[in-house]
Amino acid sequence: MSNPRFRGVIPPVVTPRSSDGEIDRNGLERVVRHLIDGGVHGLFMLGSSAETPYMSDDERSTVVELTAEIVNGSVPVIVGANDQTGVRVAEEARRMTRLGADAVVASSPYYVITNQNEILDHFRMVRDAVDVPVFAYNVPVRTHIPLGADLLAQLAHEGTIVGVKDSSNDDVAFRQLALATRDVAGFSLFTGHEVVCDGAMLSGADGIVPGLGNVDPSGYVRLYEAAASGDWEAARREQNRLVDLFTIVGCVDSNRVSGGAAGLGAFKTALVELGVISSNTMSKPMAALNENEAASIRTILERTGLL
Repeated sequence: MSNPRFRGVIPPVVTPRSSDGEIDRNGLERVVRHLIDGGVHGLFMLGSSAETPYMSDDERSTVVELTAEIVNGSVPVIVGANDQTGVRVAEEARRMTRLGADAVVASSPYYVITNQNEILDHFRMVRDAVDVPVFAYNVPVRTHIPLGADLLAQLAHEGTIVGVKDSSNDDVAFRQLALATRDVAGFSLFTGHEVVCDGAMLSGADGIVPGLGNVDPSGYVRLYEAAASGDWEAARREQNRLVDLFTIVGCVDSNRVSGGAAGLGAFKTALVELGVISSNTMSKPMAALNENEAASIRTILERTGLL
């Protein structure tokens, strides 16, 4: 057993905006407290669910600094260092640690034409830039560069990364990575799945990073605890309910709302319906969900026991 340094449910936190489009500081505090009250084991800030590519540097700073202040060491604050190449990611990682990040998360390079050797050095540049743990974020749907199990295992064995957040939807590679890193002390493997978390944990995941966890953190904590204790039937039941809850992302007119805004907009709209935040405003130019879409989400929240 690797005795992972990080484990449990670490949701990628949404970024609330007020109706005028500004960062909603009070809303962010309510989201963070909603998650901590739900029992989560950490917070992943400035991930895909945060609408990070749409945020200014000042907005990113505000979110991380405020979150670190609210959390005050009660759970780890893990922060995405988002940029295109190693030198820029390293610079962003240093900035995030100064603002209070307990660990940083870096994806593969993007936009650039690269190769495996350069990708290895990309992560080494980030590791050398900071004194906090570094995670690799495997998210080829956004970077268009998948991080293979062999490459990630090499980074793990050499101590460059302490864990992986896997959103590849490649369950074979995920299982291979779990096997390849099981003897790496302190290494943590997280799934970004929302709907097959029980299966990922059975395959060797140490934790879950579900965007839907913004809406129902307690549900994912129950799922994780059941799976961690070996109660797979309880884990399956909770996962099935969360699969039903995840249908909120389909309550969107795709002719009006982009694919990226659909899921994140559904999470924000659900949080409005639950009374956690006051506005489902999205980062420009993404469209927010409308009242008809909110009504459909309300029905699902009621059906799954959240309202």
